[in-house]
Amino acid sequence: MNVRLTLKPLAYLVALADTGHFGRAAEQCFVSQPTLSAQLKKLEDQLGVGLIERGAKRARLTPVGKLVAARARRMLWEAEQIEELARGLEDPLAGEIRLGFIPTLAPYLLPHISGWLRERFPGLRLVLSERQTDPMLRALADGDLEMGLLALPVPGDGLVRRPLFVEPFFAALPTDHHLAGQDRVRTEDLREEALMLLEEGHCLRDQALALCDLSGSAKPQDFRATSLETLRQMVAAGEGLTLLPALATGPADQENANLEIRPLDSPYAQRTIAAVWRKHAAREETLTLLADALAERAADLPGVSIA
Repeated sequence: MNVRLTLKPLAYLVALADTGHFGRAAEQCFVSQPTLSAQLKKLEDQLGVGLIERGAKRARLTPVGKLVAARARRMLWEAEQIEELARGLEDPLAGEIRLGFIPTLAPYLLPHISGWLRERFPGLRLVLSERQTDPMLRALADGDLEMGLLALPVPGDGLVRRPLFVEPFFAALPTDHHLAGQDRVRTEDLREEALMLLEEGHCLRDQALALCDLSGSAKPQDFRATSLETLRQMVAAGEGLTLLPALATGPADQENANLEIRPLDSPYAQRTIAAVWRKHAAREETLTLLADALAERAADLPGVSIA
């Protein structure tokens, strides 16, 4: 059987797999529902197998349809990579780049770099988003992101890791806390405290525990926050203490009458922020230039050192 497939009906099948509804799939693909239905029926006839279970309200893919949709999704991604490759060769500093940031970095780094990057690369359209480490790595693997900024170490093969800067951790304490009188807080003293940390899934939680050797803390804290700002407010309310990365501290902390920020005495109480992208990415030249620019900008960031 000699079947000549085109990408358009495969894109329709993927849209139907995502939406489960002919009408919504048609809207997603910017075609009429009769056009989408006819193209999918033609695809079934070409392949000689049923791909779709057509119901009154929903459309489900058959087991074969699910397999075909999975392959089609990969083919569409490869086609997009070919287009990206062609655009990158024509002008590496033009087009769209999707850039991800971990949540403990994004609100503190973006004010320093977003406007600067747009001035530096006016031809690039930077699409910025927040994602935790594991979802970001999946997005990089799937091609939903071109580059991610996250903390090392990063697991997985097939990735380029470009260290950008090293960011120390600071202790954030209530003003009346007995450790607030120290110029530097010893990490061993933290083991006896009720340390408040982010919820599971945030890499900063694991890094703070590991880098400061706090996994055996004598007073585990039941509270789990979803953001550093929540932790900051809980500390100011006298509910405990936490660790903040350098970029997350600033003049507002110094003016807060209920909060004290102290450096830690351990040289290991820090994290390395890196730009990460897929090896042999279609726009590798663009990503390398972008990483070089971010490394240059890191020299002007407050409280960090060049990696």
